[in-house]
Amino acid sequence: MTPNKCLLGPRNALILPILLLLAALCNAQNQKLSPEKRALIENAVSKFMASTHVPGVSVAVVENGEYEWSAGFGFADLENNVPATEHTLIRLASVSKSLTAVGALELFERGQLDLDAPIQKYCPAFPKKQWPVTTREVLGHLAGVRHYKTGPADLEINNTKHFDNPIQGGLDFFKNEPLLTEPGTHFQYSTMGYTLLGCAMEGAAAKTYVDFMLQNVFAPAGMEHTLVDDRFAIIPYRTRFYRKTKSGDVQNSEFLDSSYKIPGGGWLSTAGDIARFEVAILNDKLIKRSTRDLMWTPMKPPDDSAKGYAMGWHTSTDDGVFLTGHTGGQQGTNTNFEVAPEKRAGVVVLSNMEEISTNNLSKEIMRILLGTAAKDDSKH
Repeated sequence: MTPNKCLLGPRNALILPILLLLAALCNAQNQKLSPEKRALIENAVSKFMASTHVPGVSVAVVENGEYEWSAGFGFADLENNVPATEHTLIRLASVSKSLTAVGALELFERGQLDLDAPIQKYCPAFPKKQWPVTTREVLGHLAGVRHYKTGPADLEINNTKHFDNPIQGGLDFFKNEPLLTEPGTHFQYSTMGYTLLGCAMEGAAAKTYVDFMLQNVFAPAGMEHTLVDDRFAIIPYRTRFYRKTKSGDVQNSEFLDSSYKIPGGGWLSTAGDIARFEVAILNDKLIKRSTRDLMWTPMKPPDDSAKGYAMGWHTSTDDGVFLTGHTGGQQGTNTNFEVAPEKRAGVVVLSNMEEISTNNLSKEIMRILLGTAAKDDSKH
């Protein structure tokens, strides 16, 4: 029997004691979180891991606008018995979009990026289409740019080619295709669109997208561990990536080179770094409050297809509390972060297995922080 089956097979009765022991051994960043809340969160994580058989999870929380606690649970590497910790680097997947949106709105705030100008003003590599396209529309997935092209090989979703010029490499997948719909009329979720946004940011900032984000978003927020998921680089603490078979066994995930979609799904980070990002947003360290409010204002296409999506952030309410954040999923990962601005609270849940839902766990932890009664998440 392989190690991953021994540890995570669906019929293995030892999984809960093992995970609880690992959770107890993993270090936490701070001790500000009350012992009662921490115990409830650890219990929620343990139940989540037992039900999903996910190898590893990292969690962080923000209270009172401050980063209070983070910890790792389970394994970052099953084959080598490496435990997950607060230092484990996990693929953010589409959580990357919220980071990119903040960078774009920094440029807007500085007067370097006009949200309503034709996007070719900043990204001439994107040919003019049958309708004008603006950065505002791209931010809200209203630009008519397609998502992944699927087919028998799924060569975009499962891309294996590495691009040294990532923005141009990503644009080449779709730049010569017509728009699917007239911009502003319909919500069409598009990771490809965020590559186009990255191109516009490069033109506005006169530097590469990656350098701009590192210098103007991550550094000011204290996100020292957030970096590009470069498959060639030696990156300490990067997790291995997993998936679950139909029979419930855990395997290594399919190979992915995400260099073609960094703005929309190509960053690695820790739960603690995303919590620091939440703190920076809550305390107006990256963009002004008025800009933040603009970013969190839901888009409203005529057909009401946006369903609460704003500029790179989902919005919703739970128990009457306004929540905003993003989910993410790709090969070997599923992620979620949420902020409750009025309560100055935040939650981060990062996992190293695909096609599970961290959303319910994130909501449960948020309710623990806010002291609200747990609900059946199947209704959300």
